[in-house]
Amino acid sequence: MGSPLLATIAPKEKDIGAFSVRRALPDWNMRAVGPFVFFDHFGPVHLAGDEAMDVRPHPHINIATVTYLFDGQILHRDSLGNEKIIHPGAINLMVAGRGIAHSERTPEAVRRDGGILHGLQLWLALPEDHEETDPAFYHYPDQDIPVGRFDDAAVRVMMGAAFGLTSPVKLFSPTLYAEITFDAAGSLSLPPDVEELAVYCVDGTMSVDGAPVPAGQMVVLAPAGEPATLHSDGPARCAVIGGATLGRRHLWWNFVSSNRARIEQAKADWQAGRFGKVPGETDYIPLPEK
Repeated sequence: MGSPLLATIAPKEKDIGAFSVRRALPDWNMRAVGPFVFFDHFGPVHLAGDEAMDVRPHPHINIATVTYLFDGQILHRDSLGNEKIIHPGAINLMVAGRGIAHSERTPEAVRRDGGILHGLQLWLALPEDHEETDPAFYHYPDQDIPVGRFDDAAVRVMMGAAFGLTSPVKLFSPTLYAEITFDAAGSLSLPPDVEELAVYCVDGTMSVDGAPVPAGQMVVLAPAGEPATLHSDGPARCAVIGGATLGRRHLWWNFVSSNRARIEQAKADWQAGRFGKVPGETDYIPLPEK
């Protein structure tokens, strides 16, 4: 018998302007899974005309953001001067560390012609001894992400190591992030040696140890000695996330830290313009009142 489930999470809808996202983490019943403190699923949505994605410059501290697209494009700009169009299959890792600001927008060509946008954005809490590391930006193209076939599924390991595959994406603590795709009904044994583990069904219908996982929902596995079994009823795709727990984190707006006072300092820094400007941007998101 496989691992029991700790929680089933039905994400909450969050309006970000042109469209809504489905936010699975944080949840009242599950604040984090391993180092992952934030999990957003957006799309698939057709963007045309004034429906472009326009997330103005905003700040982060003490985390790393991971952006991954199934379809579409996003233009990333940050206060370090990086400007990069994210394409499907690539990994963009932005390390906020002691502080960074960035924007996320629809590229001009897509604004003109329209297109589909579909993807995931995750935040990883940095270990306490790395929270104030220098900010940095890493881009890993699609062809650098390892892929293999195991049991009845295709597996891409975006972060960490599993199924004999090791991702080149930089890690700060034990972390696993993988995409699993079934072309038809089938099963796959999940890695048994990950301290905390969750499965999010992107599309299709799945189950974990017999517990259903409909599209758009997440299940969190309880630690156990035997590996859990993922089963698909037909064509389906999911994200598997997890890793070593990093302990409690405080979250306010876009700020995450192990130290509540550090968040108060970040608020003051953003209001005072101490995060730095994002080249190519003239606007920004002001600090919320609450």
